Amino acid sequence: MLNYPLKFRPILKQKIWGGNKLVNLLHKESKNKNIGESWEISDVDNNISVVANGKLKGITLKELVQKYKESLVGNKNYQTFKDKFPLLIKFIDASQDLSVQVHPNNELAKKRHNSFGKTEMWYIMEAESNSNLVLGFSKSITSEEYKELLKKKSITSVLNLEKIKKGDAFFIETGAVHAIGAGVVLAEIQQTSDITYRIYDWDRVDAKGKSRELHTDLAIDAINFSTEIKAKQKYGNSLNNLNTMVSCPYFRTNFIPVKGNVVLDYTKTDSFIIFMCVEGFATITINNNSETINYGETILIPANVNEVNINSENSKLLEVTV
Repeated sequence: MLNYPLKFRPILKQKIWGGNKLVNLLHKESKNKNIGESWEISDVDNNISVVANGKLKGITLKELVQKYKESLVGNKNYQTFKDKFPLLIKFIDASQDLSVQVHPNNELAKKRHNSFGKTEMWYIMEAESNSNLVLGFSKSITSEEYKELLKKKSITSVLNLEKIKKGDAFFIETGAVHAIGAGVVLAEIQQTSDITYRIYDWDRVDAKGKSRELHTDLAIDAINFSTEIKAKQKYGNSLNNLNTMVSCPYFRTNFIPVKGNVVLDYTKTDSFIIFMCVEGFATITINNNSETINYGETILIPANVNEVNINSENSKLLEVTV
């Protein structure tokens, strides 16, 4: 049964900062407003992805891992994570600035929440001309100085802003203070975790006049207070080849610009393969079974597959393995 490219039903999340681009640009189906996130592949509790195509349609990702084990995720991944799928894959539309936040590392997340930490990366799919990201601090500060700045509501005075453009890629390690700015659509690859410590929310309130909870005390122990946060990634643009963007203990992401036909050999890859389409569209074929991946879609290839054929007139894909 694991002989075709798997698609999943997107899990759409309304957010105070969300917009309409996931629906209008990426063609996610929703009548709701302010859709900020599309969870493409998720094993987060109460947010388990469900197969959308083929003979396995209607089966959850959790059930797939439990049934197919190493055949789906790879030997090492199954030994390490058992029945837990290790990655959470998203598309994000920030119509407004996201909160300034930080994610805990594995040790802190395990101790406090019995969860993985949240190391992640972003690929910028669309960015308005004035868009930026918050990435760390503009100068080194102490935890005491940080508390004082929060108290005075002047934490923005020490945030480092980075201008961005379409095609930029960023690696966000745990401990790095960060925020996605308004006018950005991006692809996000991260550990399976929904643990976020919100530091500052721009004094924003919802329709009922309520502000969102801040996690000031929890965040203190998680923050890297130095200025040495080098998040932006340099990567190649070699046509029909794997161009490394990020390689870390939790995932590896390659950039593949495709024109014509590409055959990828996975005989030595002990992992599932995820493809995210960040421009154009392509046909992905395994075992003579094909699926089209459109802009803003995601496909999962089981670990037992040795060869993947990709055909496209002109597309850009992210390839993710563990």
